[in-house]
Amino acid sequence: MLLLGERRLASLSENVEVRYLLDEVWNDAGVRFCLEAAQWHFAMRASRLDYNPSITPDWGYQRVFDKPTDWVITSGVFEDAYMRTPLTQYADEIMYWFCDRDEIFVKYISDDVTYGMDFAKWPGTFIDFVKAYFASRIVRKVPGGADKIDDITHPKTGVLARALMIAKNKAAMTQPATFPSRGTWAAARHRGAGGGWNDGGNQNQLIG
Repeated sequence: MLLLGERRLASLSENVEVRYLLDEVWNDAGVRFCLEAAQWHFAMRASRLDYNPSITPDWGYQRVFDKPTDWVITSGVFEDAYMRTPLTQYADEIMYWFCDRDEIFVKYISDDVTYGMDFAKWPGTFIDFVKAYFASRIVRKVPGGADKIDDITHPKTGVLARALMIAKNKAAMTQPATFPSRGTWAAARHRGAGGGWNDGGNQNQLIG
């Protein structure tokens, strides 16, 4: 409200036009749009999924996995429960994942009330982003809003763009350190318990 130069609402049921506009954005999946914008740590959920035996594809991958009802965007699909080995042979279509495994492990942004829609878990930077997004949706319809459109919606210097950038940076800082997976050759040459190379990488066959 302050971004638009409007006073704070006295209640969520106050009978004023701006409240109805905000309700419209809320009902139009406004928060879900914000959850889709980045890999928010507070909204991240991990699940083990079994394939759906009631669906048998006519061709291609033969296992179908239903996306959870609280799924917003996918963060990763993995082969193992520790989520260290990304699954590379799969397809992502509409509300399903397809592959040839009987189970998969996924990380995704969730809009469940105990994850992305638990307002108590929202960091301040995400709250500022949600406020800016809602303001951007209604700025053209509030009195004097035409003079604030550029301030709020400019793709580089607007309040919305800056709020998203700050929120994303803060989210990135909360993520644990990650390392690229070893290639197959490096994994094959992994040192054994005695310290020597297992040499599954056939180092004698290297040219150069």
